[in-house]
Amino acid sequence: MGLIAGGIAKFLMPGKDPGGCIVTIILGVVGASVGGWIGTQLGHGTVTDFDLRSIGLAVLGSAVCLLIYRVIAGRR
Repeated sequence: MGLIAGGIAKFLMPGKDPGGCIVTIILGVVGASVGGWIGTQLGHGTVTDFDLRSIGLAVLGSAVCLLIYRVIAGRR
């Protein structure tokens, strides 16, 4: 799910990333985990099944991780 979420997040946030494809995949997996954890804590569901809510949470988490990575890596 993280790979798919990372791909969708990259599609929604086009541009040149400092880390390339591998870093984007890693950020997708991390973002899906973070999105699922935050969604669970807020009571919006989990990223355990393959449904729209899970994909939405995973993509949102991946997009946030990608944005944070761009801000941090862009300062260097």
